Amino acid sequence: MNITLDELQAFVTVVDSGSITAAAQQLDLTISAASRTLGRLESKLKTTLLRRTTRRLELTEEGRVFLQDARAIIASVEGAEEQMAARRERPSGRLRIDAATPFMLHVIVPLVQGYRERYPHVELEFNSNEGIIDLLERRTDVAIRIGRLKDSTLHSRTIGSSRLRILASPDYLKAHGLPKNRNELAKRSLLGFSQPESLNVWPLAGADDEPYRITPTIWSSSGETLRQLALAGAGIVCLSDFMTERDRREGRLVQLFPRQTEDVRQPISAVYYRNTAISSRIVSFVDYLVEAVKGTEFAR
Repeated sequence: MNITLDELQAFVTVVDSGSITAAAQQLDLTISAASRTLGRLESKLKTTLLRRTTRRLELTEEGRVFLQDARAIIASVEGAEEQMAARRERPSGRLRIDAATPFMLHVIVPLVQGYRERYPHVELEFNSNEGIIDLLERRTDVAIRIGRLKDSTLHSRTIGSSRLRILASPDYLKAHGLPKNRNELAKRSLLGFSQPESLNVWPLAGADDEPYRITPTIWSSSGETLRQLALAGAGIVCLSDFMTERDRREGRLVQLFPRQTEDVRQPISAVYYRNTAISSRIVSFVDYLVEAVKGTEFAR
């Protein structure tokens, strides 16, 4: 039968990217070459792996079963390559990292140059998603997650924790005044999250000891969008220190209710698959991230 690794990689890439055209771009092939490679694989297996329609590609039942084996074979080969690289104490290959946009921009991006100087043979691929992704489906090696972890199938390592604070710009406060209590706050323009809803519970203590859940005036799924809105004077926001520390230090955002704000912190973790050997690439990046944030405000 003599199935090749290139054929397996082409099949997996077509499935992950959703089209032969997108797969060809990722594999640096022509569309016809990618299509021929996929056809050659199906011919060797004497079965149809993908149904082709005018709008999309769909896995057959045989394709679903074979996809698992193909991924396992590719992972095994990559693992063997990584072990050899680790023996030479030189992590190498592509490392795919996923994080929410604010963490990517405010924490990871400033560290990239230093990491690349230390590990020049690692190729970095960054992707930003505001929600929880399936690491296998998105072909992600390590993801940074903020908040409590629920997925027990993943390894995790704590990076740190970051405190939540209620903030507004000086321009907003000049125009609308400083709210004196929770009742006044509820009447203001509040910037909140469309998902997850739990982020609309603000760490503001009250006489009734009940959590203070806001109803946003402006909603967004992105913490960075909410930060920019707050900086523009659009309203009051509750955000994590890792993305607002510099804004507070330089006076662009001012903390409200400092005495009434409870010390609520969001845990920050690096997660990766439990059922695979930890690659030297993952170890190098997570170790570097932990070392780089040690001693900073959000690492405590």
